[in-house]
Amino acid sequence: MSLTDALHELDRRQQERPRIGFIAAVIKKFSDDQAGQLAALISYYAFVSLFPLLLVFVTVLGFVLQGDPDEQRRILNGTLGQFPILRDQLKLHSLSGSALALAVGIAFALLAGVGVTNAAQNAFNRIWNVPFKHRPNFIFIRLRGLGMLGILGAQAIVSTVAAGFVGSASHAPLAVAGGIVVALAFNVALFMTAFKLLPALDVAWRDLLPGVIVATIGWQLLQHLGGFYIDHELKRTGPLYGFFALVLGLLAWLYVGAQLTLFAAEINVVKARRLWPRSFFSDDLLTADKRALTASAEVEERVHDEDVEVSFQRQDK
Repeated sequence: MSLTDALHELDRRQQERPRIGFIAAVIKKFSDDQAGQLAALISYYAFVSLFPLLLVFVTVLGFVLQGDPDEQRRILNGTLGQFPILRDQLKLHSLSGSALALAVGIAFALLAGVGVTNAAQNAFNRIWNVPFKHRPNFIFIRLRGLGMLGILGAQAIVSTVAAGFVGSASHAPLAVAGGIVVALAFNVALFMTAFKLLPALDVAWRDLLPGVIVATIGWQLLQHLGGFYIDHELKRTGPLYGFFALVLGLLAWLYVGAQLTLFAAEINVVKARRLWPRSFFSDDLLTADKRALTASAEVEERVHDEDVEVSFQRQDK
């Protein structure tokens, strides 16, 4: 069977079996929305934001550990000591705090963080097909992003620390179970809040549950994998290769996480708007195809006086 015949067979089967049609519809909408590129933009801003955050973290650590060599040695032997940049600083000389470095780090971290939330808002508005005329303006979207940065950032930090605690070293079973529960609870709250606030439209809470469940499970696995990578792989590398391993690992981790989040959001849209089954190569567009294409075209309405109307014509052979 050729590839074309196989795709035609998939198209036929998805119309006969709704479950296959739903999965295929999510994949197709993910592709139609160019969600992979949107995820790349989110991961880019997230990666850039890590460097000023690292500057803030190291500076605060310098204030706390200044003149305390015993505490520096304890951190060097712990999980934080596995990061190449921090490990080298602790080995070569004592950390010292700097008010200027702290101010610069906070300023750039906020700028990059708002970039993350702005890219995420744009991605969710694209996924939910929100017309441009109904999206926040230039100023409000940044103020909105700054507020979400505080809410979502705090939840993400707690869940990541809890998951890293579970995967970074050997702990008592009760402590491991507690870390998993805490990380899971904050991940559910994180994605429920993000999926509710990021799109510029009112989505019912019940319509968010499928994507939240998928995103929570996937993100939990990614967090445990990241903790395992840091504790069992990163510490075995030398200073030079450790730096490259950290950078490449972070890029891959952030990109996979962004793609997973947007894919979970697509699940909510397809289910809430019944955008399945979809047609890949059928001569006639299905009802779900027309709904999806109409919503995609209406996104281009940019002013309130503009209305986009969509019609479909059957092409005779």
